[in-house]
Amino acid sequence: MPPADSTATAMPVPVTAPRRPATAWPLESAVFSAAMLAQRLPWTDAPARALGLDALTREGVTRSLLAHLRRTRSGRPVRVTTPFGSFLVPLTPADSEALLARADEVGALEPAVGLTPGGHRYGLSPHAVPEGGMGAPGERSPALVARVVDEVIGARRGDGTLPWQVWHEGMARLARLVVLGEGAAEDTLLGEITSRAAAATDRLERETWGHALRRRLVPHLERPDPASPAGRLLAAPAGADRSTDRSTDRGPHRSSGADGVAGAVAHLLALVSEAASSTALQALALRTVDPAASPEEAVARALRLYPPVAAAVYRVRAPFAWEDLEIGAGTEILCAPGWSVLPGDPARPGAWPSPLCGAPGDCPATRFAALAAEEVVRAVTAAARPMLISPVLTARRLPATLDPRTLLLALGERAGRPGDGRVTVGMPAAAPVPARGCTPASYGALARASAERLESHADSLAACAETGGWSEDEAGERFRTVLLDHARRCVTAADGVRRAANRLSD
Repeated sequence: MPPADSTATAMPVPVTAPRRPATAWPLESAVFSAAMLAQRLPWTDAPARALGLDALTREGVTRSLLAHLRRTRSGRPVRVTTPFGSFLVPLTPADSEALLARADEVGALEPAVGLTPGGHRYGLSPHAVPEGGMGAPGERSPALVARVVDEVIGARRGDGTLPWQVWHEGMARLARLVVLGEGAAEDTLLGEITSRAAAATDRLERETWGHALRRRLVPHLERPDPASPAGRLLAAPAGADRSTDRSTDRGPHRSSGADGVAGAVAHLLALVSEAASSTALQALALRTVDPAASPEEAVARALRLYPPVAAAVYRVRAPFAWEDLEIGAGTEILCAPGWSVLPGDPARPGAWPSPLCGAPGDCPATRFAALAAEEVVRAVTAAARPMLISPVLTARRLPATLDPRTLLLALGERAGRPGDGRVTVGMPAAAPVPARGCTPASYGALARASAERLESHADSLAACAETGGWSEDEAGERFRTVLLDHARRCVTAADGVRRAANRLSD
């Protein structure tokens, strides 16, 4: 028998042809559909938790189903049929990232659209990022954020509560100030167009509002603030050369000059507006149950638990292969970061899953927006003491959804902050606060905020009475006595309100 030839070519390993993704069983699709429909029924969680049946909450059912699919399908993406369409659902964050990254690499995806719990699709901010990147907020950012936050705090009600509309308008102004500079801060029409563009529900509406947004940005980009991100993008060689733009159905392409920068600025403005108005407020609410959390931790947790883009759909325009799967044209990939992230997974606001943007990969604008939200949380907690009036949160059982428009925060005065001696009698009277199903403890927190407000008012009256000039004549002395009497009454009232607050909180 002749010796074996050591130089012989090894036998080729057979290559497995790509196969189509597995399809969920009808019963699995039915349960998946029920889990999607249940997202519209937040009230169902309370009875289940009251009975200790956390597995029957919306989050519990969803996580149990995904765990079942991962176990029976070896963790691979599975095709599920629902009343909202047939979707290919990746079951892990790693698969979601790898699948979308491969599809984006070969230009196989149409622009992503958001999916509401009711199954309605809505447009997302067109992803456009200069090749030079966004960078981080400039050195002026903390001072600009602190200035706007002080204005917002000054507009709170007499009882210390902060209406959503006041917060939202202030944060929209902050986004324009941080992204474009002083010249755009008071351009409320730009803010309205930004909101409409972000909420567009179909392609025609997205294109219409997108063009309107770029037209509105033109005067601000012709004379940009050099220190703003917009000014830096226009001045940077990479920004003046080209940028990545996914704003059309033709897929990723390179747009040059000011047009590319305008798209990047519009995208950044939309994300910073969302992060400042929604994510920062949610982070402040979460810090009321975890005061030791840093602004970075609170924002990361808010983005992880309550991503603004809770679910996104990516339609495949051209077939492609990913690992051992063949993804056909017309397939719709459903990615819901809040569903697929496991409870112990760390939050990564700048990477996948991208909670603010539907881009199929890393989004520098998301990182920038998360940093801006952190600055907002840092400025608010430095200037005031947030107290959540409604809804009631507990550290061990956070709700599955937390709509920022339903949050009622009271901003109490920081202990030991020096007063400026101004009299506050000219401030508007406290507006009635809707009950919204508040518990006695919630009313106790509201009463405690009112007591602090009364004490602050008493301090300002006393400081005014102590200033010089009152003792020069009889009328002045009489006015001084009146101020001191009012201050004493405020202190007495604050003491009574605080006792009531303690009783309600017990």
